[in-house]
Amino acid sequence: MKEPDILEILGQKIGLGQSAQLSFNVAKLHTQNTIDVPIIIERSKKPGPTVLITAGIHGDEVNGVEIVRQIISKGINKPRKGTIICVPVINVFGFLNMKREFPDGRDLNRVFPGISGGSLASRVAFKLVTEILPHADLVMDFHTGGADRFNAAQVRIIKTEKTLDELAKVFGPPFIFYSKNINKSFRNTCHKLGIPILLFEGGKSFNIDNTITNTGVNGVKRVLNHLEMLNRNFKVSQPKQSCIYLLDSKWIRAKYSGMFKATVNINSKVKKGDDLGNITDPYGSFNHFVKAPNDGFIFNINESPIIYQGDAIFHISTKVKE
Repeated sequence: MKEPDILEILGQKIGLGQSAQLSFNVAKLHTQNTIDVPIIIERSKKPGPTVLITAGIHGDEVNGVEIVRQIISKGINKPRKGTIICVPVINVFGFLNMKREFPDGRDLNRVFPGISGGSLASRVAFKLVTEILPHADLVMDFHTGGADRFNAAQVRIIKTEKTLDELAKVFGPPFIFYSKNINKSFRNTCHKLGIPILLFEGGKSFNIDNTITNTGVNGVKRVLNHLEMLNRNFKVSQPKQSCIYLLDSKWIRAKYSGMFKATVNINSKVKKGDDLGNITDPYGSFNHFVKAPNDGFIFNINESPIIYQGDAIFHISTKVKE
């Protein structure tokens, strides 16, 4: 996509070399206070690609918001060429209340591309897709695991996309996870519009983890450097290890309810039959050891101390390419 000299977005015109902080008005609260989603735009004097960096589609995924916050506060979003658009918190409603969903109870990441006259979540999705997304040549979207489920740092992409394979490798996470696009998700909408998207997962909700944050920030720097957009003031570090491609995986579920403690660390490579953790009861009469069903990498761990039968407690790879 050829970058225009004048970027017209949300009714405002931003020229090359200019910066802007815009917002799109989502809705009014029942108190009549407005809720705005801030959009931070930085343009170089030199034309180039437009990169959209987003987080907070789920309001409780604070670590993703922290990654984008650091990108802005450190000035990484000021490009050597092209344009960088940052939306640190898309679901402002959820972020204010530390809830995953919108006040209407809907998961924003299941209503894309949205409808102009639909539910509150659907209207936000529609505005993002129609007002912001068309300007992007690449999207990097930041997420975390659900409540109590800690995700290893990973970039999720679909198979057979050469551009995504290249960019994910440049990002340099510990894991690249091939997963299908989910219907009505932001990622699937980007795919249908032909816009490459790297979806980063790491950590868990209601939590900020320094390792996850550093992995995300360093990954963005690598991708921007690859696109010749990173300001020369920043140094780019190489990943500490080569990416491991997760080709297939499965969840290990609890056979019993009880008190749970994992004994294996996230990112660990395990062998079939290895102890991963144990489930006990409060009375000291029961102790069940959770065993690895196959060789693989543990890339998600449930950190809840109390679990119920059937709960997902570990995500383990079943097929990898190292």
